Amino acid sequence: MQLPRGMVKSLLYQILDGIHYLHANWVLHRDLKPANILVMGEGPERGRVKIADMGFARLFNSPLKPLADLDPVVVTFWYRAPELLLGARHYTKAIDIWAIGCIFAELLTSEPIFHCRQEDIKTSNPFHHDQLDRIFNVMGFPADKDWEDIRKMPEYPTLQKDFRRTTYANSSLIKYMEKHKVKPDSKVFLLLQKLLTMDPTKRITSEQALQDPYFLEDPLPTTDVFAGCQIPYPKREFLNEDEPEEKTEKQSSAQTNGTSGGTTGPSMQHAGQEQGPPNKKSRTTGANVLQTDYQ
Repeated sequence: MQLPRGMVKSLLYQILDGIHYLHANWVLHRDLKPANILVMGEGPERGRVKIADMGFARLFNSPLKPLADLDPVVVTFWYRAPELLLGARHYTKAIDIWAIGCIFAELLTSEPIFHCRQEDIKTSNPFHHDQLDRIFNVMGFPADKDWEDIRKMPEYPTLQKDFRRTTYANSSLIKYMEKHKVKPDSKVFLLLQKLLTMDPTKRITSEQALQDPYFLEDPLPTTDVFAGCQIPYPKREFLNEDEPEEKTEKQSSAQTNGTSGGTTGPSMQHAGQEQGPPNKKSRTTGANVLQTDYQ
């Protein structure tokens, strides 16, 4: 399913805006991926993006442990920047920008751009051959002029031993995105290219990305990413714990009508029954969710 262009642009803008807020306050997220990007459903904040799961977030001025030293199993490699895979110890805000580029490409193509076999890795060694191979198969092997400091990476000797530049001579981001009907001279591609720059020192910042010409052409980004679209799933019901009697009445009513007890889910709505939570009391949880204001 191809997402509408306006929705993709609005999603990206709000993700960048949220990360810019973090970076401006000296915080790295370090685990950006689609599963950690939440979008509000029906309600006063309809279509607002929330950046979740701050479990790996760290202040810049704190000693930063490598991700592999924290928990090498849980962090998804598909969104990990190449400098991390090559053992960089002093990584920067650029690692979050690379992950946003991966998310952007996924929004445009409906597939993870650097998808590869994911195994449970229980070693502190950050080098991951299959993930680097996937990146090079899409982007091509970085030329010396494009990433001069790659020779300083701790895992560069392993890279030289395991990879040959000629293997990826016909690979490029242009060719990959052209397969998905994204033209190389389009503003959308040019921004993606800046986000997925291999050299972290040349990678665009969140502030620069927010000012990119891509966001100035129609359709413009909107506060509600679903603007003009119907949310394709029904609202779900959340009752407060102080309403046991009302919940019991609903369960009894459901059993009377031949359905099993419990909170009514989207697939269990009766014909003609209004979907969604009751107007009087509703609850949402916001643990580890960053909220930013886009008005």
